[in-house]
Amino acid sequence: MVPPRIDSGSPFSWPAIAVTLFIVGAPAAVHAQIDFEQEPINYGQAPVDDAIVDLQQRLDTGQAVLEFDQQHGYLKSLLRHLDIGISSQVLVTSKTSLQLRKISPDRPRALYFNEASSIGWVQGGDVLEIMTTDPQQGQVFYTLAQTKTDSPRFLRDRGQCLACHSSSRTQQVPGGLVRSVLIDPQGHPQLGSSTFNTDHTSPFEQRWGGWYVTGSHGAMQHMGNVIADQSQPDRIDRETGANLTDLSRLFNVRPYLTPHSDLVALLVLEHQVQMQNLLTRANYENRSAAHYDGVMNEALKRPADYVSESTERRIAAVGDRLLQYMLFSGEFRLTAPVAGTSEFATEFVARGPHDSRGRSLRDFDLQTRLFKYPCSYLIYSPAFDQLPHPVQQYVTRRLRDVLTGKDRSPEFAHLSAADRAAIREILSETKPDLWNDRAERPEPPSHSTVER
Repeated sequence: MVPPRIDSGSPFSWPAIAVTLFIVGAPAAVHAQIDFEQEPINYGQAPVDDAIVDLQQRLDTGQAVLEFDQQHGYLKSLLRHLDIGISSQVLVTSKTSLQLRKISPDRPRALYFNEASSIGWVQGGDVLEIMTTDPQQGQVFYTLAQTKTDSPRFLRDRGQCLACHSSSRTQQVPGGLVRSVLIDPQGHPQLGSSTFNTDHTSPFEQRWGGWYVTGSHGAMQHMGNVIADQSQPDRIDRETGANLTDLSRLFNVRPYLTPHSDLVALLVLEHQVQMQNLLTRANYENRSAAHYDGVMNEALKRPADYVSESTERRIAAVGDRLLQYMLFSGEFRLTAPVAGTSEFATEFVARGPHDSRGRSLRDFDLQTRLFKYPCSYLIYSPAFDQLPHPVQQYVTRRLRDVLTGKDRSPEFAHLSAADRAAIREILSETKPDLWNDRAERPEPPSHSTVER
């Protein structure tokens, strides 16, 4: 089958699909830069298999049609085709993305997301901005012109946005980030003042500067819903932005698909994008290490399947980081219950999967932590399933040791015996290939054959 043609290039300059769009929170230390435009990654040249490639193929063959309306263009139709609920809407007020001139606190940019794709919409915008996940290559960026045509075509970005979307903030791979920044009344970020990259480890008080937030959170305070004093840009009145459930007094909500910028959706988005970045990093690291071994094995006339100690160390390091994040090590502890204002939480949980007792890794806690069973739901994603076998085997083996109580490392001390048992039981039913099969595989012996 001939793959669909996704046009390359864009008539726009891509500073980022959103410096505020998707999450990060990378640790300060960590990995060396991988040249992902070269072998073995070839990010810009290798074929990708993502939701937009699939949709473009269905459009080209007449199996799908994108419907256009005057107010939102292709937005509502694209959400339906990508199975993204409107309850996932969150609103960005800062001028930190592609169409920054059309974004302000009076006209925020709306983001919608599921576990695979995210869409950005701006009132009167020229394009829809899209980030979607390829299991091997990580996040891939597209635009779709907001002009009615019989043959809509997605344009793939060919590198401009990677200036922001492939740095230490994104684990040095093509990925997303969520930034919290102070803004002036026009939405300009005050980058010389407090600015944070946020994920589920971030203190509550550092989150959501440059965002609208609807929901309740008790006495905890965040940076959302407020504008900085231009004479003292580091000062904001957090109390005025706290526990808002109605944004209509701040701007005209009628042009938007919903009046919400749901707090729970923001919490999920922060977790998700960092997890996606770490999955991509683990994939790249394993592939790069194996490629380097291949080159050195040939040069040194070693067996082709020889695995070096450095490769084993690289796999262990990236696997440990992935596992710790996946099991919510270092998660910020809520000091008050939180709740959103839309149907997002209900719809998110319903996506499952659920075990025979009705439990799911998507079940929320929202009293002291984000999820009731702290293991990332992205363990079900194609990006996890398609990790190179050595790193997947390493993570799976360590996961089993943690969940059975064999591994009592301090990084997992937050997991009670009940937590470990519940996660183990849920995975044994909902992902038996991981728990019952891959976890049983023997470890590859040091410096021996491993599957690439």
